[in-house]
Amino acid sequence: MFGFLKKIFGGGKKEEPKKNTAPIAQNSNKNRKKSTKKTLPDKAMGKNNKANPKKTKAAKQVKKLVKPTILEDVEIVEGKKRFFDYDLHQDILFGLQKLNFKYCTPIQEMTLDLLLQGKDIAGKAQTGTGKTAAFLISTFNYLLNNPLENQPKGTPRCLILAPTRELAMQIHKDAEAIGIFTNLNSMVVFGGMDHARQKMQLDENIDILIGTPGRIIDFSNGSALDLSQVEILILDEADRMLDMGFIPDVRRIIARTPGKKKRQTMLFSATLDDSILRLADDFLNEAIKLESEPDSLVAETIKQTFFTVSAAEKLPILLYFINHYEFERMIIFGNRKDIIATLQRNLAKYGVEASLLSGDVPQEKRIKILNRFRNGQDKVLIATDVAARGIHVDNVSIVVNYDLPERPDDYIHRIGRTGRAGHSGEAISFLCEYGAYNLGAIEDMLGIKFPSILPPEEYLILPERVVAKKNNKSNKRDQ
Repeated sequence: MFGFLKKIFGGGKKEEPKKNTAPIAQNSNKNRKKSTKKTLPDKAMGKNNKANPKKTKAAKQVKKLVKPTILEDVEIVEGKKRFFDYDLHQDILFGLQKLNFKYCTPIQEMTLDLLLQGKDIAGKAQTGTGKTAAFLISTFNYLLNNPLENQPKGTPRCLILAPTRELAMQIHKDAEAIGIFTNLNSMVVFGGMDHARQKMQLDENIDILIGTPGRIIDFSNGSALDLSQVEILILDEADRMLDMGFIPDVRRIIARTPGKKKRQTMLFSATLDDSILRLADDFLNEAIKLESEPDSLVAETIKQTFFTVSAAEKLPILLYFINHYEFERMIIFGNRKDIIATLQRNLAKYGVEASLLSGDVPQEKRIKILNRFRNGQDKVLIATDVAARGIHVDNVSIVVNYDLPERPDDYIHRIGRTGRAGHSGEAISFLCEYGAYNLGAIEDMLGIKFPSILPPEEYLILPERVVAKKNNKSNKRDQ
């Protein structure tokens, strides 16, 4: 939902908004001193449904935003809940208005009333359904309506834990966009970046701290970070944290926050199985368990297609899609980093420039790669599953499973990169002699039998190779 969030800056003095009795929503800011197009044949489709935490001098010198003076009315639409209908702080509503967010998604409508009342919830929601906005909006509303004077430095009021660096950065970006007209300070910390600089940033008033478990533990072990005053705790993608073995770290972090009866706690996950519910019972106080669209693990906006191929046929079919289909962005997933590295080189031989994202790519380079993809400079991204949950980019038209994943959960999270926030998307999977063995588990999880089709002959014809000069250009881009 947030891939299309924009930052819009205007010159001049910051104006005070007119008094408005209508409820409004806002989020966190950082400068607080105080506390044609071809489609696959229908019969082939299984239709189911701050990047960098460092504050540079340039960033601090950005012109002040001009806050709106009028809150525009939003048309009443039957069956839709407006953000305008909630008792939200005006600055939050100005932020949502700037983003053109008018109506709630199902998970937002389901959770906002409860969260605004201070209830603990365990929410099950697919990726791209707007759960991040739900917990950010309610958090901003609480912080704005309950200002804290003389807040100690390095003592966040809200702590958000995310399993991956990419997800932590995306949450921070969303927080800045929604809370653009607030005077709240949000910050993100994670491994792989300059430890000393992140530590220096903690030496200020922090309203919202977003981070990965390892880096949060690291800072809280010393004097840089004090979690004893956390009023709101949010665990995002708890199932992924469980899969990645982070739960012992999460328990140590939570033990340093006030007891569960003294804070509001939210847990969000793509799945709510017994292991996640046990965590909810441990961490949450009288939690209300909610599920958004529980009958569909895959958004109905995603068309799923499976091609029966040999290993040698994957490349020509992929090139056919790249060369003959219109798309804004495409993500190609492989099971191993050596496979995707070979694929990048092979695509370059045919004039296709693709970025590469795997677990061993240095963090600063990862940020640059994702920013180029997000900004539309690169249209094709090749990745392993280590990046599947961390890629939150709007308008991904096609996801290609070059290799079908071994775990059905990974399939769901891969294709969840497209068809987000109501937009349509396509998920194309290649069933070779190895990948075919993984299809059964995916069908069992989704409760669907997918037809597999043979690719037409024209899909199997390789185009001519390009000259070496273009090939070299492609190889330099990720260096």
